[in-house]
Amino acid sequence: MSMLAADPDVLRIGNCSGFYGDRLGAMREMLEGGQLDVLTGDYLAELTMLILGRDRMKDPDLGYAKTFVKQIEDCLGLALERNVRIVANAGGLNPAGLAQRLRKVAADLGLDAKIAHVEGDDLLARAGDLGFGAPLTANAYLGAWGIVECLNAGADIVVTGRVTDASVIVGPAAAHFGWSRTDYDRLAGAVVAGHVIECGTQATGGNYAFFTELADLGRPGFPIAEIRADGGSVITKHAGTGGAVTVDTVEAQLMYEIQGARYAGPDVTSRLDTIRLDQDGPDRVRISGVTGEAPPPRLKVSLNTIGGFRNEMEFVLTGLDIEAKAELAQRQLESWLPSRPSELTWTLARLDRPDADTEEQASALLRCVVRDPDPNKVGRAFSNVAVELALASYPGCSFTTLPGNGSPYGVFTPGFVDAAEVPHTAVLPDGARVEIAPATETAELAAVDEPPAPEPLPAGETRRVPLGTVALARSGDKGGDANIGVWVRTDEQWRWLVHTLTVERIKELLPEAASLTVTRHVLPNLRALNFIIEGLLGQGVAYQARFDPQAKGLGEWLRSRHLDIPVELLT
Repeated sequence: MSMLAADPDVLRIGNCSGFYGDRLGAMREMLEGGQLDVLTGDYLAELTMLILGRDRMKDPDLGYAKTFVKQIEDCLGLALERNVRIVANAGGLNPAGLAQRLRKVAADLGLDAKIAHVEGDDLLARAGDLGFGAPLTANAYLGAWGIVECLNAGADIVVTGRVTDASVIVGPAAAHFGWSRTDYDRLAGAVVAGHVIECGTQATGGNYAFFTELADLGRPGFPIAEIRADGGSVITKHAGTGGAVTVDTVEAQLMYEIQGARYAGPDVTSRLDTIRLDQDGPDRVRISGVTGEAPPPRLKVSLNTIGGFRNEMEFVLTGLDIEAKAELAQRQLESWLPSRPSELTWTLARLDRPDADTEEQASALLRCVVRDPDPNKVGRAFSNVAVELALASYPGCSFTTLPGNGSPYGVFTPGFVDAAEVPHTAVLPDGARVEIAPATETAELAAVDEPPAPEPLPAGETRRVPLGTVALARSGDKGGDANIGVWVRTDEQWRWLVHTLTVERIKELLPEAASLTVTRHVLPNLRALNFIIEGLLGQGVAYQARFDPQAKGLGEWLRSRHLDIPVELLT
């Protein structure tokens, strides 16, 4: 047990990064904005691991989040002065290298900082033996106990590789309160708090469906979790910062990138169907009631490979005969290519409107995307041919893209490995190495039966309006799958939503999902439904299977679709 705060009953953990590229000044904002005990940052995503893998190919000393180094150069003295510990997964593919770089930063600043790191997640050297082929990156998702060891050893900064996003929050809480590895309810509560704040300002009004209700969204403040000894928490933010913390802004983040009612991690499986949210004052939301179960015996592995090379050209089609113009351009380009790439797809976006007031409003976009293992087939041999159509094709032919060579694209594949196969090592500030054993108590992950639904609303007058008139939504990506969380605010709205928004209705409202496997998960405590659409994103974000490759706008598309909604719910 390591006391990280003066208050033994409450640990204030702030977050200053939701992704690699988030607000650079957020670390200083959080340190200067008010009292904190721990400051965390999430820098890793599936796409980030691919980016860091390519960095490492160019320079084996890289592979970590370089922006984190800049933040520490600016803020290390302030963090030490205020006795704020920093825990971040910015180590990426090279946590040891980042720790060494930070020691140099501290020395150059004349500061005495105790720096530790966690390693073992990188399975690249053993990927073939583990049945993962020959990927560019292969990283298992580790848990929080290596972080706990580093903090117990007095570390001021702990950097990790690919731990779960919530682990950077769970670790400090477990260290401060002295939780055991089987304190599942407490750990699950911290996981939920971590999931809420891990993506930064998405918990304080960013990407929020009812954003027009918020008084000040000019520059949302980053979130804080006040975690208590029983695992419960209050989500808040520094006073005077923008955005808002409400039950709905917190629920919006809870619904982001989840699967079913069981949220599995390496340390605990959290039951999302037990969460209770309550407003606890202005910009304060209490999370309570979370229960936890033993974690699964296997760890998830993030696998990134270079899938080949990709290129695209986008044609502008204006005015009349849009369909015929698109057909001509497609027929010409495909017949003029010297060799056909292994993948060639066309998408026509009918953004045009009749009798338009501007030329842009009279135009549609025709996009051709090509992929192939051979860069030559998708390079100038493709893009130059598209440009050659300029004077030989449909009237008004023009492009939004320039001809060029293809670029490599990544493919994300999830894998699983027995936890005992993965080393988990805490490297303490004095260089001592502590091996973290895998969980001894595990349980296979199983689906939760759908709970009984409330009585449907009686038949009555309806009005055909957008679903988003009454429902909020948040969507995101998990590899090639997309999730959409949909929720409402009142019990009466819930009685309507749970009976109306079925898998079949989702496929009707989102035709792109019609031929795909869609699964619905029901979370009554949150008045929420979560839908998983398998394969919508192809082989992951870097594959760019659709124009919104991370499904960020998918929930907003769903909210814009019209349904017959009872009039009584609209008032």
